[in-house]
This record gives sequence, C-alpha cells and structure tokens, in this order.
Amino acid sequence: MKNAYLLLILCFTLFSCKEQKSEKKEVVTEIEAPKQWLTFDGSIDNTKHIVLVSGDEEYRSEEALPQLAKILSNHHGFKCTVLFAQVPAEPGIVNANYVNNIPGLDALDSADMLVMLTRFRALPDDQMQHFEDYLKSGKPLVGLRTTTHAFNFPKESTSKFVNYGNYYDGELSEWKDGFGRLVLGENWVNHHGHHKHQSTRGIFAKGAEEHPITNGIVSGEIWGPTDVYGVRFPMQENVEPIILGQVVNRTGEYDENDVLFGMKPTDIELATENNVGEKVNDKLMPISWTKTYQIPNGKEGKVFTSTIGAATDLLNESVRRLIINAVFWTMDETVPEKANVDLVGDYKPSAYGFQTDEYWLEKQLKVSDLE
Repeated sequence: MKNAYLLLILCFTLFSCKEQKSEKKEVVTEIEAPKQWLTFDGSIDNTKHIVLVSGDEEYRSEEALPQLAKILSNHHGFKCTVLFAQVPAEPGIVNANYVNNIPGLDALDSADMLVMLTRFRALPDDQMQHFEDYLKSGKPLVGLRTTTHAFNFPKESTSKFVNYGNYYDGELSEWKDGFGRLVLGENWVNHHGHHKHQSTRGIFAKGAEEHPITNGIVSGEIWGPTDVYGVRFPMQENVEPIILGQVVNRTGEYDENDVLFGMKPTDIELATENNVGEKVNDKLMPISWTKTYQIPNGKEGKVFTSTIGAATDLLNESVRRLIINAVFWTMDETVPEKANVDLVGDYKPSAYGFQTDEYWLEKQLKVSDLE
C-alpha cells in the first residue's frame, strides 16, 4: 500500500512537471528592419507618386529632399518616396560620400514624377536601369543644383551606362557630356560666383513673369547662399530660362560657423568680379530653366532644372515655391496661384560643404531620423 502511494505521488509529480514544461513558450524578439527610404502617403485618392532621389556629398540633399517631400505630401496631397545613399553593409544609415548605392530605385518603375539632387554617382547597372527606363518613358523630371553632374563613372568602368557620366565623350555622340547636358540642358561648367563668399539673387528672365512656374513669386525675392553656376552660351534651342542669377557680395564677415557663412538675404551689393577676376553680372547666368528632353529610343518629356536648391537655399520661401511650382508644371498639373510652401516640422539644415568619410561613419545618420 505504501509503495502504491509513493508511485501515485511520483506520477503526479512527473505529470505536473510535464504540464509546466509544456506551458513554457519560446519568446522570439522581432528586430525591425532599418528604414532604407522614407514614404509620405498622399491625402488624395489616386494621387500621383513623386520619387525624390538624394545622394550628393556637398549640398545636403539628404536634408533638403525630405523637407520638399513633406511640403508636397502635407500641403498638396502627393505620395512621396525619398531615397538615400547608403553603404550596402549598413542599410538604413545615410552616407552621402558613398557613390555606388541608392536602394529603393525600383520605386521609379511606378513613379509619376522624379526629383533629383545627386552628384557624381556611379551606381550599379541594375540601379541605373531604373533611371534609363524612367527617362525612356518621357516622364517629368526636376533636377536641382548638382544634378547637372548627377553621374560620373571612372575610366575603367564596364558599366552599360557610362554615357550618363558628366565627362562622357565616347561613341554615343548624342550623349556627349552625359546626362546633364542631354537631359537637363547643361552639365557641370564652373562656379561663376565665389563659392561660400558670393550669394545668389534670382530675378525673372525676360517674359518669365507670365510663366506659371513664377506664380506667387516676386522677382528679386529668390535668394540663396549657394553661388551661381556657370552655363555655356548659347544654351540649347529648347531651353527656356526662367530665373537669372545675380551674383551678390557678402556685406558682413565670413563666418565658417554660420550655416550661411556670413551671407544674408538682405545683402544687395551686386558683385563686379568673382574670385578669379571674371566679370559676373554683365551677362547673367540662368539658374533655372525649362526644357524638353528625349533620350535615344525614348519618348519626349518635360524637365525643369534649378542650380539653386541646396538644403540651406530652402530656407528662402521663394526658392521653395519655385521648386514646388516646377513640380506641378512638369507633371502638367495646374500650378497654384500661391502654393503653400510652409516648412513642415523643425527644419534646421546644415551648412553645405564636403565631409570626410570618417564624419559619415561617426555620424551614423539614420534614414528614420529624417522623417
């Protein structure tokens, strides 16, 4: 009897242990994948999709384009996707100096509009193919600042898209001087104003006061701390200048700790020469223009180019309105009489300038930080 009692207790204990064991559940911690791009949903049914591609080492496109996307989404209802340069081994971390990777470019396959601020990218063929397919479709494009020299491939490159490079001079004669010249109307020429010392004031080109892109803008109110870029004259026949850039002297002292380097929107003194002795305001350079483009075997499309448009340029309301108006115009949308271009969130852009590779490694700027 005693043995039976002990056996009963043993069975009960074993059964209880088994029950407790079966109740234990494996806890799995889900690690959220890092965001490699930003998406801002539109507020309008069947709204158009705008893809904004950043990737330049100098003018803080990683700050400028999310702000433009927020304006276009929050104030105007468009769906916007913003893409960034990243090292493949560190997805979700912005590295503007890394020229060989911009994840998410397949968004271009369904995009209605492309806005670019890139510089000297040498992307792999599978990523470049998305640009090629987009341009062949003849869809609209807005190119800002260094997008005139958006791509650059080394001489030893075996890429199928070396013709996009800024210095291309190969067998495809129609692509001479690359993407900037063929698509936008000009590639990299030079700094016409004194870099970081002479700012830009934009005035209307002759007849541009009637153009929808200048809606809500007063000639002379466009201003930015980036200098005027040089262009070659005569410009291409299908180029229509919209804004001309006056080169303006800094009245205060140079200040490397100021995001505007000591230049101010109130500066009004027109320069006579730049730092290399060239006359700068005798013949004004277009800083914004429209053009039609058509790459070989592609359809015709509309493009707007503006060499003003860096992150700190966007502090100026008229610069923002110029770009937003251009997005509407190139998409064949009605340009608002005075578009809402109020800044969204706390926008404090960094000063433009090159940074070391170590800077980006230490900064560890997450794409999600730019939402």
